[in-house]
Amino acid sequence: MSGLGSSKGRVVKIAFYKGTRAGWAGLYNRLVRWFERGKYSHCELVFSDGISASSSFLDGGVRFKRIEYDPARWDFVDVPDAMELRARLWFTSHEGAKYDVMGNVRFFFGWMPDNRNKWFCSEAVAAALAMPDPWRYGPNLLWASLQEKIK
Repeated sequence: MSGLGSSKGRVVKIAFYKGTRAGWAGLYNRLVRWFERGKYSHCELVFSDGISASSSFLDGGVRFKRIEYDPARWDFVDVPDAMELRARLWFTSHEGAKYDVMGNVRFFFGWMPDNRNKWFCSEAVAAALAMPDPWRYGPNLLWASLQEKIK
């Protein structure tokens, strides 16, 4: 699904997942939150037309997707509208890139190298927003960094 579309009347935001899935995915949700000492295990950039973009292991990597967000499972941070076009272009140009499993493991084992052709969720969102060193951001650090910028 191409991420290009209309952007009338809605706000750009980042959705942070605080829920827990069933099975192995739920174990992963818990491990990420425990290791990062935070309440989030995944994030999505939500464009003004309601299309979401991220990198997901379950979806195979960088993709666009329409998601119905349950506010009991997600928290949101608004992003300046001026960042939308650049972020949409970043996701469009990286759509189909593989999920960075080893980059994600690097949060547990710091010696793991970064793969510049693969992306995990918060790394992709940080890169799309032109944040420095996007590979450094897990979902909880991204949340905290955005809270500082909003103040």
